[in-house]
Amino acid sequence: MPEISEHIHHADWKTEKHVPAIDAADSVKAGEAFAVSVTVGKEIAHPNTTEHHISWIDLYFFAEGEKFAHHVAHFEFSAHGESGAGPNLGPAYTVSQATAFLKVNKPGMLHAVAMCNIHGLWESSKAVAVA
Repeated sequence: MPEISEHIHHADWKTEKHVPAIDAADSVKAGEAFAVSVTVGKEIAHPNTTEHHISWIDLYFFAEGEKFAHHVAHFEFSAHGESGAGPNLGPAYTVSQATAFLKVNKPGMLHAVAMCNIHGLWESSKAVAVA
């Protein structure tokens, strides 16, 4: 059986609508809160329909020299135009964008993993230095 890592897609978020784009400072101060925004469809819009949507995004931080990643946040997007009247006729649509605030005391790598209900798992990463 294949490992789950074999099913995670990677690409540039500027050219592939499923890849989560991570927006955060390149360098942060140790112990000070900073914002990390994650967006699917930042450059190329991703549909948000009953039939095709982003279900969730997970954010992780892997500190340099550590053995394990830390799960920072889970963002679930659960309104995709569903309605008793039919698909895409509902009054609410979530947008696959979210922001978390965190503090770190070591440099490391942020990882975002997004789930498209049709096209599976997509990952991106961004290095964060600590001053």
